[in-house]
Amino acid sequence: MATRIDPFRDMDRLFDQVMGNVRNSALMPLDLYRTGDHYVLQFDIPGADPGSIDVQAQDRILTVTAHRSTHEGGDVQWLAHERPTGTYARQLSLGRDADLDRIEATFADGVLTLSIPVAAEAKPRKVEVMHRSSGQDATPQSALTSESSATS
Repeated sequence: MATRIDPFRDMDRLFDQVMGNVRNSALMPLDLYRTGDHYVLQFDIPGADPGSIDVQAQDRILTVTAHRSTHEGGDVQWLAHERPTGTYARQLSLGRDADLDRIEATFADGVLTLSIPVAAEAKPRKVEVMHRSSGQDATPQSALTSESSATS
């Protein structure tokens, strides 16, 4: 039988009880990047029950929670219990350029992936420049180009 001595284990348990396990965010690491007109968030939550994963967006705050269960039972005698269990949560503040109504989420191989489209109002738009000669009405630049190429 393996016996492991950890003099700080009790201090860790006490800290977790008092502080409410504030280290949970480190146990749900994330990557965030933009590709094309989407932001992509990937959360590592291996061992999480897929049915426990909850994603909510409210007031520009994105909240992700998940739960990893432990083996419970009267006949379980732990010899080592290092894998974290319980409920994990992360909150992110999202900018105005994220379209919160069209978020898509998938969970595969312990990774939760969120695809968040860039809002239409945040995408760059081409503004047509009107060109006016003295004494003429304003004409779009594209019309001038086609007129000048037709007269050449």
